[in-house]
Amino acid sequence: MLKTILVLQLFCAVGLAVGQPPKADTRPEAKSVEDLNERAEPPKLGLHWSRDFDPNPRASHEAKTSARTRSPNMTYHGGKIMNTAVTQAIFWGTSWGSYSGDKITGMDQWYQGFNSSNAAATSDEYTGSNGQISSNTIHLGHIIDTSASASGGSSSTILAEVCKVITNPDKSGNGYYAVYSDTPRGSAGYCAYHSYGTCGGTPIQFAYFFKLDGDSGCDPQDTSGLHSQGLAAIANVSGHELSEARTDPASPGAWYDGSGNENGDKCAWTFGAPLVTFSDGTQWKIQGEWSNNAYNTGTGYPNNSGQKGCLAGK
Repeated sequence: MLKTILVLQLFCAVGLAVGQPPKADTRPEAKSVEDLNERAEPPKLGLHWSRDFDPNPRASHEAKTSARTRSPNMTYHGGKIMNTAVTQAIFWGTSWGSYSGDKITGMDQWYQGFNSSNAAATSDEYTGSNGQISSNTIHLGHIIDTSASASGGSSSTILAEVCKVITNPDKSGNGYYAVYSDTPRGSAGYCAYHSYGTCGGTPIQFAYFFKLDGDSGCDPQDTSGLHSQGLAAIANVSGHELSEARTDPASPGAWYDGSGNENGDKCAWTFGAPLVTFSDGTQWKIQGEWSNNAYNTGTGYPNNSGQKGCLAGK
């Protein structure tokens, strides 16, 4: 029986932008203390919505029509960032025990190559109460858990899985544990998300990914032939979630915009280059990440709202 005590925190970001009054957290996943305690459910942050799902069409329309009059930049909300990331992949589900494809070795390569890459550097401009983000990361490899994966992406279930298999989480609070399940997305409107919690009193970051093989709604449409479609899909959404966890990891929040969108959300399903080369020479089709500096200086490529603040990391 799992004996890890899960300590859940109130997700309540307070705006601390210079010259502005504190802003309430407007992100749709924010919960009250009572709600979190009742449901025992960490908030799902940075939901990577599928291509065919728009959670808020009115907000999308407003973003496009107001792009010239209102700054789309993210603002700081007082919390910590991840100075670095100590990553570990967890492949969860019965099918991983006999798996012979390229996803396990491929994602180890992905995380290893992300370290000190230009893709990692797309988040370096952001600071928090504990310093500045660095593009240096450390990958500890993977763990395979062949117990049956949960049928859905409940965040409390995923946190429990992480705490079960990670017996010694990184004590710095920079531990990031990515759970790749063998559960298809089905009717869920999102491909992945990130969240936070504690394992044995140690703060951690974690992310959850559905099985995306043959899933057109979560497919970056990589035509390079370098990877299987399933690997290409989880690699793209992995960049989205890791970058968001680094810039907006926990409570109180750090960097997001007035609609609650994090840096990955703001550039979702837009690509500034056919392939992005990582520090180990591997190449991936991954989305860009939002940069306030790129938007302010006109050096970014446009997102789906035409706002030129995305960095490809190429």
